[in-house]
Amino acid sequence: MSQIDDLPPLREVIERHGLQALKSLGQNFLLDLNLTARIARTAGRIDDLAVVEVGPGPGGLTRALLAVGAGRVVAVERDRRAIAALEEVAAHYPGRLDVIEGDALAIDTAALGDGPVAIVANLPYNIATPLLTGWLSAEPWPPRWRVMVLMFQKEVADRITAAPGDDAYGRLAVLTGWRAIATQMFDISPKAFVPPPKVTSTVVHFEPRPAPLPCRRESLEAVTAAAFGQRRKMLRQSLKALGVDVAALVESAGLDPTVRAETVPVAGFVALANAWDKLRGGRAPGG
Repeated sequence: MSQIDDLPPLREVIERHGLQALKSLGQNFLLDLNLTARIARTAGRIDDLAVVEVGPGPGGLTRALLAVGAGRVVAVERDRRAIAALEEVAAHYPGRLDVIEGDALAIDTAALGDGPVAIVANLPYNIATPLLTGWLSAEPWPPRWRVMVLMFQKEVADRITAAPGDDAYGRLAVLTGWRAIATQMFDISPKAFVPPPKVTSTVVHFEPRPAPLPCRRESLEAVTAAAFGQRRKMLRQSLKALGVDVAALVESAGLDPTVRAETVPVAGFVALANAWDKLRGGRAPGG
């Protein structure tokens, strides 16, 4: 393992600070600094962005982000044990690392820093999906973040990037495809982590779409929930949960009522969302 700076090896940091990974926090530490540097480089040029990192742990990716030229990193860490280790990194890179102790689910992480941000993180598996959906649901749009490089379980990455007709295609793929361009970059073996997880991990690159197809996000979420709630049934059956004339809804969206949700493209779901709003007199979901 090559060194990217002259700070102590991560194994030594973990031992000195008692940072053995906790399953309750979804922790699996990536100690290979070659891999953390590769993840950092995947974000592209970040010297003019505030880089937000969630769940830095002992600071492997944090160090890589600073070493490749991030002007400022804001690290959000829930585990109090890791704070002292991260403060050592901050001292080594004076004025470039801010450490925030807190729960990323309770913090508007995309709003941290001044101006546009990048979000780069080896996300704790147990909060990865809700964090992603929060960032993709930002209002107003386009969001503050200009790029995201995030690590997920391979299965989740497949759900994020799935295309219509894929077994993994569902609500998460529709939300992602509507608002962003998501690309799987590379996989990481379980052997690279301490402790090794039982699954392969995948790094995914996101760019926000500057002008997504217009529709109300809440309505898109409602129609996809109904459609994929009974994904093996035809739309004429699965969309009954929306409480409107399904035949009129599907016809207005320009779709075939005999198709199933798993074959409908993102644009089709946007059309359904807009048609549902029109049939309900423009009421917000739940209204």
